[in-house]
Amino acid sequence: MPVIISAFVFDISTPFHRCFCLGISENKKGDCKLEMEVEEVNKKLVDELEGMGFPLSRAMRALYYSGNSSLEDAINWIVDHEDDSDIDQMPPVPLKIEINDFEASCVSEEVKLTAQKLRAKLQKRNKQDDMKTVSSREKERIRVGKELQEAKKIAEENERKRSLARNIFIALRKAEKEEENRARERIRQKLQQDKAERRGTPGLPLQNHASLKTNTPTVQENKEIGANLTTKVDLMRECLRSIRRYNKDDDDDIKVKRAFETLLIYVRNVARDPDEDKFRKIRLSNPAFKERVGIFEQGVKFLELCGFERVEGGEYLLLPRDRFDTAVFNSAGNILQSAITNPIFGLLSPQE
Repeated sequence: MPVIISAFVFDISTPFHRCFCLGISENKKGDCKLEMEVEEVNKKLVDELEGMGFPLSRAMRALYYSGNSSLEDAINWIVDHEDDSDIDQMPPVPLKIEINDFEASCVSEEVKLTAQKLRAKLQKRNKQDDMKTVSSREKERIRVGKELQEAKKIAEENERKRSLARNIFIALRKAEKEEENRARERIRQKLQQDKAERRGTPGLPLQNHASLKTNTPTVQENKEIGANLTTKVDLMRECLRSIRRYNKDDDDDIKVKRAFETLLIYVRNVARDPDEDKFRKIRLSNPAFKERVGIFEQGVKFLELCGFERVEGGEYLLLPRDRFDTAVFNSAGNILQSAITNPIFGLLSPQE
């Protein structure tokens, strides 16, 4: 039967046009089902639906949209809309409490069976959701626990490294101080030995002592010699510290270590054989010397503090035989050895 609405013709013999004209909805099977919104829902029907296992919000929504007429219509509505995303949203409608009607509604066995299946399905879905929630929480707890354990392990490892670095630093500083004290003690003993040699061997005749009197240095002179030697040692150490302090990059560190090792070879050669001329003369333009030591101004200064001096227009460094001092070269060798083996040499201030 065709119907004319606002100049449009609809044939209500088809499901879609029939539903559109009558203001009803089409269910999953393609049938049209009337949805009637009501102003209130029956409290007794809500209680019966809750007794069947449906949530309050779903029961009220089913009665709200099924016309609040019967349990069968409400259950059928739930079956048709069980997959709706808003099926459990509470409808904006109050409960209607009927005081005089306490008789149970007549529900067919088929509707009861359908309600039972829906209840079982709802319980199964809720159980699955609960299991997923518990599993998700357990996974999150395990993840957080692993992260905390890893962070704790990293913190402990960093603390262990810091502690080890502190211990190494303390040990190296202690070793350096002890080496300085031993060098000073050797210098002191050398001065005492020189003093005794100048005074002569005990038991000599008195006139021999008298003849040596004018050549014997005074106590004040010996103190000045020791002070000068200590100052020279400090200056040599400061030269090496300056080289290390201003060349901290990885590439520069390799060059610095090579310069220290080359200086140590020069010092040891002279100390072992001070009479050999080739050990006491260095050509400044020598490629090997320029590449290893000459690139550092303080490296050349270190050799000059050992007693070398520039000769032949500054082309060579020469150590005159009479300027060779065993104590100075021993101290220079000890300082170089410490600079090579001590990883923090020169990285501290001179007062530390």
